[in-house]
Amino acid sequence: MPTTALLILDLVGTFAFALNGALIAVRSTRLDIVGVITLGMITALGGGTIRDVLLGALPPATFVDWRYLAVAAAGGLIAFFTGHYLERIYGAINVLDAAGLGLFAVTGALKALDLGFGPAQAVVVGGITGVGGGTLRDVLIRQVPSVLSSGLYAVPAIVGATAVVVVELLDVRGAIATVGAAVLCFAIRMLGVHFDVNAPFPPGRRWHEQE
Repeated sequence: MPTTALLILDLVGTFAFALNGALIAVRSTRLDIVGVITLGMITALGGGTIRDVLLGALPPATFVDWRYLAVAAAGGLIAFFTGHYLERIYGAINVLDAAGLGLFAVTGALKALDLGFGPAQAVVVGGITGVGGGTLRDVLIRQVPSVLSSGLYAVPAIVGATAVVVVELLDVRGAIATVGAAVLCFAIRMLGVHFDVNAPFPPGRRWHEQE
């Protein structure tokens, strides 16, 4: 996939995750503008930074390309000033989270393939890229990370990463196929949220017992 298209998808995912993390921060009355923007930026940049460290692509793109920092900061600022309006949109936080999850899972897998990693390794890297920022976000606000406890989170990321890897292996390249894989991840995540579908828990344990 062309580098420019991959960069655009990566930046869109960064913006979506920045809005998501900052909106969650807005819900906390204990966080000021610095806290809101910081949480948004960590949510947005965490997954990509972990990805680049795992791939040995150092220094991480976050610290090489100013656009990542600018997009993440812009997302945090927008959420800070308009968060009270955005929260009125039903499921805005979940939608943004699902969008970032799909885009990051796909771009993470593609970057791994571009650097010569095998299909299985690329899927793993894609999954980690997708859930990394959200995991850091949850840890910072002292919540059990969604990837470990809530709904279909890691599963959609793995499915999206697998889909784009398969597409690349079949040499069906192009933005449409890549975006399609991200949309697949997004759709699975949103279906899980809408219908309250969760990954299996240990026998004898139910979701409400975990809360």
